[in-house]
Amino acid sequence: MRVATMEEKTKQAHDKHGKGHDRHQGMPHAHSKPVEDKDLRLIVRITGVDLDGTRPVEIALTMIKGIGVRMGKSIAVAFQKAHNIPLGTKVGKLTEEQGKQLEEVVMNPAKFGVPAWELNRRKDFFTGENSHMVMSELDLTLRSDLQRMLETKSYKGLRHAWGLPVRGQRTKSTHRGKGPVVGVVKKEVAKAAAPAKAGSAPAGKKEEKK
Repeated sequence: MRVATMEEKTKQAHDKHGKGHDRHQGMPHAHSKPVEDKDLRLIVRITGVDLDGTRPVEIALTMIKGIGVRMGKSIAVAFQKAHNIPLGTKVGKLTEEQGKQLEEVVMNPAKFGVPAWELNRRKDFFTGENSHMVMSELDLTLRSDLQRMLETKSYKGLRHAWGLPVRGQRTKSTHRGKGPVVGVVKKEVAKAAAPAKAGSAPAGKKEEKK
């Protein structure tokens, strides 16, 4: 039996690799870089926030404070109905004019058919209207509400001021360290400390001169 030499083995391996290359010729390589879209803007500024232009409208809007996944989808649907923009359109594909139209929908979603129960500011304390707050406007409104509750000394306002849970959560096993420290004293230690405390003179009083 003839044993193949090293040169013959190398040639066979080279020919085998060449056949495989011919078979896959013209197909994109797994690690090849995707073709960049020159018309796609990578950063789009909406309501003062830089959004990722490579993401669809409903996902990119979640980068804005005050807009979650559900609200982003609702705004994208309202934007589609108002301006006939496909739902999966990437933010970077929008023109400058379409970007302004999207910002208008974000700032006033109720005007474009978003239901009131999805808004984060329903029945305002002063105006009684339904609206949706985002970014700094949301922070200022929240701070104003907390200040008003603290001034009226309502239950919620006091709990916020003390750093304790507001909505009826239990505090026996959670929220430790948020409020004032409450120590646990054993009965024996308390009994021993009681006579000493009773015999001691009250603080702040001076001894009478003889």
